[in-house]
Amino acid sequence: MTVPELLKASRTIAVVGLSNKRFRPSYGVAEYMQRSGYRIVPVNPYEQAVLGEKCYPDLESIPEKIDIVDIFRRSEFVPEIVEAAIRIGARAVWMQEGVVHEQAAARAAGAGLTVVMDRCILKDHRKLSVGG
Repeated sequence: MTVPELLKASRTIAVVGLSNKRFRPSYGVAEYMQRSGYRIVPVNPYEQAVLGEKCYPDLESIPEKIDIVDIFRRSEFVPEIVEAAIRIGARAVWMQEGVVHEQAAARAAGAGLTVVMDRCILKDHRKLSVGG
């Protein structure tokens, strides 16, 4: 699935590493995606709620279907997040700019997930929104 197809087909994005710190890139990106009509599900064991949404400690705690798992964690944490994304049946894993883990990407792709690595979902969505 291409990035434009993925963004058009998806509605719910779990943002792993999202916090209430407004200066963090995760906050700005999630806020933008929420304003663009996506349901944002924050994943952070240290937060109760972010952007008006209940925060979950991990992907497996989320009671609804997740389309995209957007990863704002350091690369060494990616393999465990990818395994959880596979377990919950996510459609895709999206590793934000600077987040790269080739083995985890291969594992996700092998399990049938769309993989986007080292790219910003906000920037890709913005390109798509202005005619791509």
